[in-house]
Amino acid sequence: MPVYSEKVMDHFMKPRNVGEIENPDGIGEEGNPVCGDMMTFYIKVKDDRLEDVKFKTFGCGAAIAVSSMVSEMAKGKTLEEAMKITPRSVADELTGLPKNKLHCSNLGAQALHRAIEDYRRKQEQRG
Repeated sequence: MPVYSEKVMDHFMKPRNVGEIENPDGIGEEGNPVCGDMMTFYIKVKDDRLEDVKFKTFGCGAAIAVSSMVSEMAKGKTLEEAMKITPRSVADELTGLPKNKLHCSNLGAQALHRAIEDYRRKQEQRG
């Protein structure tokens, strides 16, 4: 069984920002068919900033902890800053993930980026 840091356990046991946003400005989904993890991020944008970030994750403890941490890291950031959140920065914030769980940090960052891309696409269509 992998050994998790205290921070990973904290975000797993008490995940932040769980849920859906009604009428979100952007939605991003990312999944890994191999491990079965599925993450969906919902964002609310105001003045080019992430005013709110929520997620729903189906997966292991590491996937839930990663989603929680990504939502915390992204909240209040500009869209550009949030796009700079990388799998490495998420793993570092969580003070390390076991090697076999590092893919979870990829999923979290990608799901957030997809939500931002979804928002930008909708803005262009409104143009």
